[in-house]
Amino acid sequence: MEKWFNVGKIVNTHGIQGEIRVISTTDFGEERFKKGNTLFLFMDENKEPFEVKIASHRTHKNFELLTFEGFQNINLVEKFKGGILKIPESQLTPLEENEFYFHEIIGCEIFTLDGELVGEIREILTPGANDVWVIKGKGGKEILIPYIEQVVKVIDVKNKKIIIDPIEGLLS
Repeated sequence: MEKWFNVGKIVNTHGIQGEIRVISTTDFGEERFKKGNTLFLFMDENKEPFEVKIASHRTHKNFELLTFEGFQNINLVEKFKGGILKIPESQLTPLEENEFYFHEIIGCEIFTLDGELVGEIREILTPGANDVWVIKGKGGKEILIPYIEQVVKVIDVKNKKIIIDPIEGLLS
């Protein structure tokens, strides 16, 4: 079964020429929304995706404005509102060494250098300078781990295991 990854959500139309307003959910917007690229539109998780080819792309304020080939009219794209744009796993961009996709990190178990299980990564927050991993610890306690060199020592996404050296007060 094909694995899919979100790249944007269609929130509205823009003008009458078939442009749609998209909130991007990808770090690779320029690449994903490039003219000629193919995306897959999911209107309902239970239905088959609809393949769309990008005819144009521009950024306006905090939105990506796209048109799709064959849909150059507001009446044709109105029904796409609320749709999710995705790509299949085969279109993921290869990353540099020590770079990871969120889906590779979420679900990993975190251990201290001493081998003590801290918990499992449930979510990743991106507040600014560095990502923060949200861990579901013992007894359901939520722990926040900053993704910084002095804390995160080993990342093994293949075995879903991460080793940290917690700074004072991090786990209390």
